[in-house]
Amino acid sequence: MDIMAQATKSNTKLYESPRYPGHADAYRLMYLCRLLDEEAVNYLKRNMGWSYHAPAAGHEAIQLALGCAQKFGWDDAKPDDRNHLFPYYRDMQTALAAGISAREIILNGLSREEDVAGKGRHMSNHFAKPEINIHNVSSCVSNHIQHAAGLARAVKFYKSKSVVFASFGESSCSEGYVFEALNGASREKLPMVVCVQDNGYGIGVPKREQSANEFMAENFKGIKDLHIEYCDGRDVFDCFRAMDACVEWAAAHKGPAMVYAKCRRIGSHSNSDNHTLYRSDEELAEAKTYDPLPIFRKQLLDDGFSESEMKKIEEEADKVFHDAKDYGENAPEPALDTVMQWLYPPAYEVPEQYKDGIPANPEDGQRCTLREGINLALKGEFRANPDTYMWGQDMANGKKEGIFKVTDGMQAEFGPGRVFNAPIAENYITGTADGFARFNDKIRLVIEGAEFADYIWPAMDQIVELSHEYYRTAGQFSPNIVVRISSGGGIGGGLYHSQNIEWAFTSLPGLRVVQPAFADDAAGLMRTAVRSKGVTIYLEPKFLYNLPATRRNVTEDFCVPFGKGRVQRAGSDISIITYGIGVHHAMKAAEAAEKEGISVEVFDIRSLLPLDVDGILASVKKTNRALVVHEDKVFSGFGGELVAQITQHAFSHLDAPIERIGQQFIPVPFNKKLEAAMQPTPEIVLDAIKRTVSF
Repeated sequence: MDIMAQATKSNTKLYESPRYPGHADAYRLMYLCRLLDEEAVNYLKRNMGWSYHAPAAGHEAIQLALGCAQKFGWDDAKPDDRNHLFPYYRDMQTALAAGISAREIILNGLSREEDVAGKGRHMSNHFAKPEINIHNVSSCVSNHIQHAAGLARAVKFYKSKSVVFASFGESSCSEGYVFEALNGASREKLPMVVCVQDNGYGIGVPKREQSANEFMAENFKGIKDLHIEYCDGRDVFDCFRAMDACVEWAAAHKGPAMVYAKCRRIGSHSNSDNHTLYRSDEELAEAKTYDPLPIFRKQLLDDGFSESEMKKIEEEADKVFHDAKDYGENAPEPALDTVMQWLYPPAYEVPEQYKDGIPANPEDGQRCTLREGINLALKGEFRANPDTYMWGQDMANGKKEGIFKVTDGMQAEFGPGRVFNAPIAENYITGTADGFARFNDKIRLVIEGAEFADYIWPAMDQIVELSHEYYRTAGQFSPNIVVRISSGGGIGGGLYHSQNIEWAFTSLPGLRVVQPAFADDAAGLMRTAVRSKGVTIYLEPKFLYNLPATRRNVTEDFCVPFGKGRVQRAGSDISIITYGIGVHHAMKAAEAAEKEGISVEVFDIRSLLPLDVDGILASVKKTNRALVVHEDKVFSGFGGELVAQITQHAFSHLDAPIERIGQQFIPVPFNKKLEAAMQPTPEIVLDAIKRTVSF
């Protein structure tokens, strides 16, 4: 298929569309975009900002169609029925056409306080304006197609009339995100339109080194109900034709659609790229002949516009451009004292009687194991909030509701519309949660990020994404999501079924990370996590799910505050700082130590991030000795952070060095005896207690 050989539409047959803004307005937007596009380079040369700029030149026709399609009907539609857009970093023309002003484009480029995308917290050329549904996206190319699919799922669930758009270059189609999203959107018939802007290069990598197909849309032709339209990216009218066809398909919930536009990139990939190193003079000269701006100008002149009319349009755009420049250059930088703002959205305000994180009446409630405590809390939250949803792998199929039965009875009670299986694609599970949460602030999501913690890695870029959504949007978007992950060993699972990975999550500012050791804390932490805004990584020690020692009474209202540990056993000679399975090792060791006249305090941190540093220090200052115990590996494990906090803030109170107990620094072996040989045990903990106390 030779798309670029298609004849430009005759000026007597210019395509008309209700989404089209009118010829004069369309040309004004294109001309204004070119002014801004070219000025971005000058700002970098003047050391004023715009340190990252990916030029839109050569892409304006398809971007105009995309932006206008997103904006269409905005003023007349109900808020829930307005379209959504996930642009990529080259989409300056898209952003202008969709409603971001020239001033706002420059404020973003210069990273000023009034930047509507995120007050200078995200890279330049990442255009967004959440208040008009232009979403703030990552620099991870095409990963926002997962967010678009998730939001389209919410659109369908809530019976909205909106369509969700996602845009990126053709080389981004090599990413697994794209297949996962199109596969899932096809199965669910989601109202999503994907715009692929093919300029022939992925930075400096030619398309022939990306795919065997000349047009990468062909890679996805086997996906059922995916409608694909090809268009000439030079031609405004052909781009509108293709966009209209795809919008109509998606809006009818026939499935996702893809507009595939063949463009020419006139400039380098970005200001950090020199395209003369890999493109010949002849190729660069040819690219300029495909420039949509002069082509569109000629079409309008041929259609009856006079030269004076075109000049007037250009003068109007010049005035807007210079006004935007003057305003942006004089706008203030973000205040330095705001650097820590928007790290966390508000957590649920725990009732006063639970501020200390301890049940008011421990004997009240239902006796549960840790697994049953989680299940009880989840069901209570789903009953209380009809805007709560859950999905994951192998968790809702007939009577099988999760391999560990944590979600037992959930789909039966709340139905497949609220509790359902996802494809075995961890990135899609997590990425669609990011998107779904954008539909409204009442929504609360609980996802099973992976069946076992060891399988979470394909989703880690989406978890990183979640960690800074609130920060980089300056508080405009909070993904209210609990990511459930079964963690740790003790079940003879070996590699990919037994690892501890809390160290990875606690390195990401913006996440909350919790791990319970008893049923009451499991329920209390889950309630707080679901009710809170923001992202909570909820680690479930799988060895503890049905352990009798985790049994405690669980009431219907107990909540545990984030960042609040709990003294599980009081003592005076040494403090064991621990969490998860380590708590149970510590409790057994403490019982044995008591028989030898040693009084051990066991402090369960429960919340790894934020961390109850004050509670840890209070315990250590009381006993003057500390031992850190956790299931994870000692080398590079989270225990190192616990030791650092104690050393920094309580060194003068210590009467002995701090020892750490954890796994040997090897992968978890499958043979049960080998696994036991590398794990911490109560006996190992007891030996460490004796060494520390006798120092």
